[in-house]
Amino acid sequence: MLNYVWLSLMAIAIVAGAINGKLPEVTKAAFDMAETSVSIAFGLIGIMALWLGILKIAEESGLNTLLAKVIRPVSKRLFPEIPADHPAMASILLNLSANWLGLSNAATPFGLKAMEDLQTLNQDKEEASDAMVVFMGLNTAAITFIPATIIGVRLSLGSAAPQAIIATTIVAGLCATTTAIIVAKLLQRLPGFKRRQSGIDSGIEGGKKS
Repeated sequence: MLNYVWLSLMAIAIVAGAINGKLPEVTKAAFDMAETSVSIAFGLIGIMALWLGILKIAEESGLNTLLAKVIRPVSKRLFPEIPADHPAMASILLNLSANWLGLSNAATPFGLKAMEDLQTLNQDKEEASDAMVVFMGLNTAAITFIPATIIGVRLSLGSAAPQAIIATTIVAGLCATTTAIIVAKLLQRLPGFKRRQSGIDSGIEGGKKS
């Protein structure tokens, strides 16, 4: 879908440039922006390498599992159907940690792994579970305490105060995350959105009854 969006934007720019007799300017802008994008990408390598290294150390040392246990009182309310020792919680924490550090690109593989782990708890494989919906809301809204990627972009473009966006970023993230959680939890209670309890809890209950 995004390919069609970008193709449409390029086509519109070329047509508009041709109509206004500014095709040379359009061509020059395309090359200038290509050069700028490469400069920004190189500027982000150091930041991404640093924080990805820290996240990898946390993963390998088991720190993410420990943190998952520490935040269990909160995560239990957000994801009541996920057992405390399930690997899905560690994957979710890694994804959220990457988002908290503003590493949106790094958060993507962790988010995919979290969804894969959550799918193992999902009874209806054709429909997203409540935990998946809440996690998607958290991942999309994403509170960002250290917007490292944006700060890196602002630095590469010569911003005089690249860190000035931190406060507004945190406030915006808090508002978005709160809204996402409230909407997801409210919709779960409505008859049209209710679904069967997913997860191994149902299997455990079934085993007890048998």
